[in-house]
Amino acid sequence: MLGILHGILGWVPLGLPAFLFVITVVVFFHELGHFLVGRWCGVKVDTFSIGFGPAILKWRDRKDTVWKVSCIPLGGYVKFFGDADATSTPDRARVDAMAPAEQQHAFPCKPLYQRALVVLAGPVANFILAIAIFTGIFAVVGKAEVSTHAIPARIGTVTPHSPAAQAGLRPGDFVRAIGNVPVSRFEQLQKAIRGSGGKPLKFRVTRNREPLTIQVTPQWIVITDMYGSKGKLFGIGVSPLIDPSAVKTERLGPVQAVGAAAEQTWFIVDTTLTYMWRIVSGRSDTNQLSGPVGIARISQKAASQGFLNLIGLAALISVSIGLINLFPIPVLDGGHLLYYGCEAILGRPLGAQAQELGFRLGLAVVLGIFVLATWNDLVRPSLF
Repeated sequence: MLGILHGILGWVPLGLPAFLFVITVVVFFHELGHFLVGRWCGVKVDTFSIGFGPAILKWRDRKDTVWKVSCIPLGGYVKFFGDADATSTPDRARVDAMAPAEQQHAFPCKPLYQRALVVLAGPVANFILAIAIFTGIFAVVGKAEVSTHAIPARIGTVTPHSPAAQAGLRPGDFVRAIGNVPVSRFEQLQKAIRGSGGKPLKFRVTRNREPLTIQVTPQWIVITDMYGSKGKLFGIGVSPLIDPSAVKTERLGPVQAVGAAAEQTWFIVDTTLTYMWRIVSGRSDTNQLSGPVGIARISQKAASQGFLNLIGLAALISVSIGLINLFPIPVLDGGHLLYYGCEAILGRPLGAQAQELGFRLGLAVVLGIFVLATWNDLVRPSLF
C-alpha cells in the first residue's frame, strides 16, 4: 500500500495538471454539445458545470445560466429548465405548475425529437472534437503510414525466452507458410497467430536458403502502448524486419486530413466495440479497463512526450467518452435515448417508477465499472 501511495504522489506534479487538462477539454466539449443544441431548441439552461460537488468558480450570464467549475473533476453536466437534477430527470410537479409561457422553455415539454437531439449532441460533440484534433495533427505534423504490403514475413527480432525463441525461430528467418496457408506479408503472420486461440502452429520457414518446419505454440503476451498501458493478446514474441522506406510521414491537405481523421476516429470506435464484445462474450477479461487513476498516469506519460501527444490523447479519450455515453444504460445519454425510444413506441413516457428503477440499476452498473477500472489501475504493474 505504501508503494502505491508513493507511486501516486510521484506522478502528481505532472500527471495531475495533464489529467485535469485532458478531462476538462473533453467534458467541456461534451456538455457544450448539449448546451448549444438545447439553446438552439429554445430550452432555458439553468446550470453548466464542469465537475461535480461544491463550486470553485461560479458566475451567471445574461441569460441567467449559472456557469460552474466544481471541485470533483470527473465529469460535468448541463441542467435544463424543468429538470429535477443533473441526470435530466423531469421535475413533473414543477413543470405542471408552470405557466404556458414558461413551459415553452422547459426541457421536458419539448417535442420528443428535440429532446433526443439535445441528448445526442453531447456524444456527437466528442466525435467532432476528436476529428478536429486529428485533422490538425495530420495537416500540420503529418500522418505516418506503414505500408503493410511492403513488410515481408521476415523475422527481425525474437524476444528472449518467448515461444518463438524456445521453438527455435531466429532473426532473418523467412516465414513461407503457416500450416498449409502460404504467407508473404507480416500482417498475415500476425493474423494467424492472434487467431490461433493458443493452438500449436507449424511454421514453414527458409533459413539460409534451407527449408525448415518449426512448431510454435502462441501464448498470451503483454503488449505496452506508447503511453505505457498494457494489454494482452496471443503472440510468439517476434517483430518484423522493416525497411525504412516502408514508413512515410506526409502532411495531408484539408480534405484528406478530415477524411483520415474520420477514419482514425472510426478505428477507435471499432476497436473499443470489439473489445467490449469480447468481454461480453467471455473471450477477453476486463483487466484492460482504466479509470481516473490510469487516465492520470497516461496523461502524465503523454505530457512528458510533448503537447502534441497530450492533445492526441485528448482526442482518443474524447472518442471513448462519446461512445460510452451512447451505451443504452440509464444515467448515460444512451439511457435517455433508450427511454425516448420507448416513449416513441408507447406514445407516452415511461412511468416515473420504471424510470427511477432504470436510473438506479444504471447507476449501479456505472459505479461497478468505475470501481473495477480503478482497481485495475491500482494493481496494474505498469501503473507506477
